[in-house]
Amino acid sequence: MPAPLFWTRLARDPWARFGLGVVGVLAVLALLAPALAPGDPVRGDLAASLRPPSHAFPFGSDAQGRDVLSRVLYGARLSLAVGLISQSIALLLGLTLGLIAGFYGRWIDGVIMRVADVTLAFPSLLLLIAIAAAVKPSLPVVFVVIGIVGWAGMARIVRGQVLLARGLEYVQAARALGASDTRIITRHLLPNVIAPVIVAATLGVGGAIMAEAALSFIGLGAQPPTPSWGAMVAEGRDLLRVAPWVSIAPGVAIGLVVLGLNLLGDGLRDALDVHGLGRPA
Repeated sequence: MPAPLFWTRLARDPWARFGLGVVGVLAVLALLAPALAPGDPVRGDLAASLRPPSHAFPFGSDAQGRDVLSRVLYGARLSLAVGLISQSIALLLGLTLGLIAGFYGRWIDGVIMRVADVTLAFPSLLLLIAIAAAVKPSLPVVFVVIGIVGWAGMARIVRGQVLLARGLEYVQAARALGASDTRIITRHLLPNVIAPVIVAATLGVGGAIMAEAALSFIGLGAQPPTPSWGAMVAEGRDLLRVAPWVSIAPGVAIGLVVLGLNLLGDGLRDALDVHGLGRPA
């Protein structure tokens, strides 16, 4: 699809614009966190413990006297890193294995898809907890674990697209002209799977952020005192009656960014729909 047409269709969707705006604001806040944060996100002052929102603490302070706004801003950096890195891992695995399974078929397809079936058979959160609990909790582990768990769905999407495209005339013509398997896959099949992969990856970033928040909430993700939205919600769950701002601020941040990514993913799906079957503008 020509780039001008893509951007025109995306711009016509108000929900996609809203989602793009939310994601863009998050990215800017994350990049500028050191300049925007009014306080230290790690070091606290017990004398300022559980201060309500005020000029000094716009989002209040937590039980250790740390500025909640500063921790939310730095938590945005962690959430973006988790979403992008873990989805890059899932994309690399899913795209590679999906292309191989769809192109070669037979026993190769059977083995890859059966492994994907086993991965998808387990509830994602339980599988994440099981893998994360088996090793020492750390951010690199979270990145890898979320990426590994997310590859199967991506591989199925890619495989389905390859199965549709490999029988088309131009692919058969390339094979008849003696093109290598690598050239057929990279030059003829890969462009056909990019659109659904972009949509799936965008939606997957939101899922990865939710997964990291869930792992951090139960202590298997980012370890204290690293600012993490999930860990902040967990820290404030026993303070909801006396200091609700400790949990509300990171909880709202999680909800907004996941909503923005989902709306953006839906908008990308409609804008990339070559048949023009997206939802009405």
